[in-house]
Amino acid sequence: MDWLTTVDHKKIGILYLIAGGFFFLVGGLEALLIRIQLWKPLNDFVSADTYNELITMHGTTMIFLAAMPMLFALMNAVVPLQIGARDVAFPFVNALGFWTFFFGAVLLNVSWFTSTGAPAAGWTAYAPLSGPAFSTGHGMDYYVLGLQIAGIGTLIGGINFLVTIINMRAPGMTFMRMPMFTWASFITSALILFAFPALAVGLAALMFDRIFDANFFDPNNGGNAVLWEHIFWIFGHPEVYILILPAFGVISEVISTFSRKRLFGYSSMVFATILIGFLGFMVWAHHMFTTGLGPVANALFSIATMLIAVPTGIKIFNWIFTMWGGSIKFTSANLYAVGFIPTFVMGGVTGVMLAAAPADFQYHDTYFVVAHFHYVIVGGLILGIFSGLHYWWPKMFGRILNETLGKWTFWIFYIGFHLTFFIQHFLGLLGMPRRIWTYLDGLGFNEMNLISTIGAIMMGIGTIMFILNVVITNAKPQNAADDPWEDGRTLEWTIPSPPPEYNFKQTPLVRGYDAYWKEKMDGHKGMTPAEPIGSIHMPSPSILPFTMSLGLFITGFGLMYSRDWTFITEHIGFYVAGLGLLITFGSMFLRSVYDDHGFHIEPEELEDKGVKA
Repeated sequence: MDWLTTVDHKKIGILYLIAGGFFFLVGGLEALLIRIQLWKPLNDFVSADTYNELITMHGTTMIFLAAMPMLFALMNAVVPLQIGARDVAFPFVNALGFWTFFFGAVLLNVSWFTSTGAPAAGWTAYAPLSGPAFSTGHGMDYYVLGLQIAGIGTLIGGINFLVTIINMRAPGMTFMRMPMFTWASFITSALILFAFPALAVGLAALMFDRIFDANFFDPNNGGNAVLWEHIFWIFGHPEVYILILPAFGVISEVISTFSRKRLFGYSSMVFATILIGFLGFMVWAHHMFTTGLGPVANALFSIATMLIAVPTGIKIFNWIFTMWGGSIKFTSANLYAVGFIPTFVMGGVTGVMLAAAPADFQYHDTYFVVAHFHYVIVGGLILGIFSGLHYWWPKMFGRILNETLGKWTFWIFYIGFHLTFFIQHFLGLLGMPRRIWTYLDGLGFNEMNLISTIGAIMMGIGTIMFILNVVITNAKPQNAADDPWEDGRTLEWTIPSPPPEYNFKQTPLVRGYDAYWKEKMDGHKGMTPAEPIGSIHMPSPSILPFTMSLGLFITGFGLMYSRDWTFITEHIGFYVAGLGLLITFGSMFLRSVYDDHGFHIEPEELEDKGVKA
């Protein structure tokens, strides 16, 4: 019950990690099934329909249900600590964000167990393929409503972090003294604020098309299918940077710590992050060069896309200059960070190739695009997440992951990744289309697909080894030091591992960038407090975020089956949807009328309030 009612950002971070980790395994299993299907020509391991469901659910699960929550796990676990705060600005809303994400994710995956199957129109759900004419059954309904509910969680989570970072920084922590991970989380949250409403509008329109016979995207009835592409990519391209910017933040923290040097070019890194976030909104149409936008639009979006290489290049060079002359420790976390750099550069270079409109006409819908996308998302984001997990695991759980096992995991996963996706560039150049169920013998695809499948299996083995590491580590006592890497530079390393419920007994006074490192260099053993020890106000736990989200989950079912459940009475589906909304709005009403002032931890109780993990 404690975990169902918690509003503690550290525990919510752990909940995000468990849920995101579970869906990462689900998405990984779907990827392995895809690769097994393609390992030889004319294979019939899965049917064509199942294959379409697998590629749709793999992409959707990995982007929305695995990568996003694992980033939110790190943001929840780290950002309040890095800025010297005792929690996020709205702890109740933080819990609500997690539970809406969770119930949306469960709703989407329930589709696997229904008679009509999972969604099968691709993770981009292009109209009119995703409309009622071509996607009969309820698969796409699960996609529309599951993502809509999960998206609410992401949006309110992003707003919460924006407010937290703006308002709750410790005294002395100016914007230009914030750690890079916090900066990246800040820009990411801003992108979420502007990008996710576009997705919400698109999904709502698609829901009206499917459930209420509207015609937003049906060309036969005056709709416009390309409109969906615009809406989706106005969300979808910033989404790439929503995913990758926190990974940039992790790499900046890890490389700086394990090189025992201040991050090279901090100010330029900050402005490069802001510029990447801004340009990320300007380039959505480079996904649509082949839809016939015309040469002027294609040229403008080509140039804007290529411009992103400039701030990204600044980051790459700054990481290299940070390591230059440093006393580098190749821990597991740092191996992932260093391995990230050439991998992401490769993804960036192929991104510039795809940004050239004439070239894109050749690469479009081939495995070259698949390879590029996975080099950015897996080679960038997932390596960044693994790096961040190894780095902050002691702070989150009080235990250091096994280093030997961690390094073996890195090499097996890293080699497996490059085996899987590097060769797919050449598959694409040879002309192998993406999203095909099988292929003919004699086209030159056989050996490269086999190698790609072997690489995917190695990635699976690496993931299993990471889970094994977690299990082994969890059996050890919680004995990690406050600053287990001994070269911690930011505020989270000044407090116990794992942190107590209230985070900081006294809010720290920040006197410069890399606040903790500065104190160390000045010969101090800890931070100077900005306040005397006193009573600490804490928020009360609440079950209402859980019930609000459960209500939305029930509403989704009711809307989907509003036309099918006619055997009892004609409108039973709408009654079920109404019941769900009643639970949600009833919970909101209770939240509004019940005046909960939280509780206080008195100074004599401070040592007893730990966090269980």
